[in-house]
Amino acid sequence: MATPRKDPLTLEVVELIGSVVARYYAEYEQAAAKHSLTGAQARVLGLLTLEPMPMRRVAQKLRCEPSNITGIVDRLESRGLVERRPDPNDRRVKLAAPTKEGVDTARRLRGSLDFAREPLAELSDEERTMLRDLLKRMLGEETPAVPDLG
Repeated sequence: MATPRKDPLTLEVVELIGSVVARYYAEYEQAAAKHSLTGAQARVLGLLTLEPMPMRRVAQKLRCEPSNITGIVDRLESRGLVERRPDPNDRRVKLAAPTKEGVDTARRLRGSLDFAREPLAELSDEERTMLRDLLKRMLGEETPAVPDLG
């Protein structure tokens, strides 16, 4: 494992990442509240619009306890935004899936998030690709080689 860097540049980058994350979450919470959702409910709904999945997998993706996801899905289901349905590959497993209203709500919520979209619009396609690849690399995800701009 690499030794953590503590040089001024690394500390500045860490602070900037923290600021971006804090601003993103604050805007996300505000946007969710406009749809009478908590931030956690909005994140679960957004994730489920990508594909229906078992609640255990939702919990893994959001890095939280499955019992928390069960409560969130219960509240989304009571509002008609999510439904539970049998997994076609394993009828013992229940999938959480968005309803049409849930998909529409998630789309409107995503459309109201300007914080990340506006600053990214200032970057070229090449810069956004590089940023994406660097973030994936930081998270240990597979990425293509980062091009040398230098």
